[in-house]
Amino acid sequence: MASTGKVNKKEQRRQKLAEEKRRRWLLFGIPIILLAIISIGAIIYRLTQPDLEGVLSFDNLLRNHDLEAEFTAAGLPPTGGTHNPRWQNCGIYTEPVDDSLAVHSLEHGAVWLAYQPDLAGEKVAELQDMVRGESYILMSPFPGLQSEVVMSSWGKQLVIDAVPDEGIEQFIERYKGAGPEPGAPCTDGVGQPQN
Repeated sequence: MASTGKVNKKEQRRQKLAEEKRRRWLLFGIPIILLAIISIGAIIYRLTQPDLEGVLSFDNLLRNHDLEAEFTAAGLPPTGGTHNPRWQNCGIYTEPVDDSLAVHSLEHGAVWLAYQPDLAGEKVAELQDMVRGESYILMSPFPGLQSEVVMSSWGKQLVIDAVPDEGIEQFIERYKGAGPEPGAPCTDGVGQPQN
């Protein structure tokens, strides 16, 4: 009889452990799987969405790091290419930032709102209000800019002729986080944004 009692206790213990395992699976495993499915779905959805009207696309951009990387002045901010291994801290700047640092921020999923240095103060303030407190947004004047505002992300760019323009918010919503290293830091880099 004693051996039957030991078998029953072992069986009860095995059943109890199996039940605890099922509970843990329900509490942790299923939610993790669902979160992964939702995340993958969101990424696929974002990647399959057509570009916004007027957005220029640049393919095959190099992602090399070079401390001496520079970009040729072309009247438009760069959207990718060999860049500095350090990145520009995201936020609002009232002075131009280093293109090579900004491109690294784009690689991390940032959107760069570049504006003409002589843009009217009230328009600059309107843009600052639009992006203040947003993560992964870099805003700075850009010397020689061909229009009032140019929105850039990794491999994507939209020229905005005049502020206000709904394309600014649409670009941010569509392309923020779309760099090749989304979620990599946009803080603890170079620069002191004013916000």
